Amino acid sequence: MSIADTVTLAARNAWALTFGPGVEAPEPTASTVLWDQPHRQLRRFERDEARDGAAAAQPPVLLVPPLAAPASCFDLRPDQSLARFLLGTGRTPYLVDYGEIGYADRRMGFEDWIDDILPDAVLRTSADVGGAPVDLVGWSIGGTLSLLAAAAHAHLPIRSITAVGSPLDYDKMPGMGSVRTVARIDGGRTVSTAVRATGVPAPLTRAAYRATAWNRELTRPWFVASNIARTESLAKMESIDRFMAAMPGYPGRFYAQLWERLVLANDIGRGGLRLRGRRIALSEVNAPVLLIGGTTDVITPAKAVAAGARLLTGAPFVRYDTVPGGHLGILTGETARETTWAQLEKFLAEVS
Repeated sequence: MSIADTVTLAARNAWALTFGPGVEAPEPTASTVLWDQPHRQLRRFERDEARDGAAAAQPPVLLVPPLAAPASCFDLRPDQSLARFLLGTGRTPYLVDYGEIGYADRRMGFEDWIDDILPDAVLRTSADVGGAPVDLVGWSIGGTLSLLAAAAHAHLPIRSITAVGSPLDYDKMPGMGSVRTVARIDGGRTVSTAVRATGVPAPLTRAAYRATAWNRELTRPWFVASNIARTESLAKMESIDRFMAAMPGYPGRFYAQLWERLVLANDIGRGGLRLRGRRIALSEVNAPVLLIGGTTDVITPAKAVAAGARLLTGAPFVRYDTVPGGHLGILTGETARETTWAQLEKFLAEVS
């Protein structure tokens, strides 16, 4: 590219970032809405051409996002899309989307996801392909919820579960010692009472996520300046910006349970989850499991994911792998195709 072309491209990108709509318009993968109810929209991703016999023969894959993150995490842009990758392997991916979470949803708790939303999504996905068992792929706490739903409902048609960056032992999470020391002052009741009443609003979840990526925020001006003529690099940056700007909040009751049962009591690291006198044991999971941890994940360190290998004693087999990248990067970063996605495809083929 000539100097004149480079200068022209840089000027165009600078204008698009500052005054325009951005350097690249969003291009979500085509999908069909199969079921549309609050906090449980079910979509099936579609190929550009008609669904072929090879795809129909493959077990369906249900993508399970975490709370406080948009479901677009599985489809950020064409080359950062696990959904498109799965389509390319001949599989048909589905997605359960919780939508916006606000004050009116403050009474929703773990039970809503474990006993209702996820089982319903699994059954509807299976029904769409004539009753075939479903491969679950969850990111972050979406993977934790997938495992808990499978443990609580052994009858569900689940063929396998993949948990990417999913916390399975809060003793291994960063800062837990300090958090629990402070919480001992009042037994954690102040936080529980506050969040049960109001929930965690979306702006707070966005601020918290940005805080974990403070170096990205700090170096952003330099990144833009040094890549102003590299449209692809700027487009990837924009996709992350859109993702962070769309983060919803947490329901109050759900976050209070997370705080009390996982952060303070570490139920999950002790093998399950206690809810109103009921215990859901991870040892009840009866499907093969793949666990993937990120070597530089500061939100869910790899060792917090690896704990699942000792807890999932009822699974036919458990695979644990580490891949390079942070919390979002291991799902949809530049190396995800050669690492996380490749491991997932290998695992699904092994289960077959």
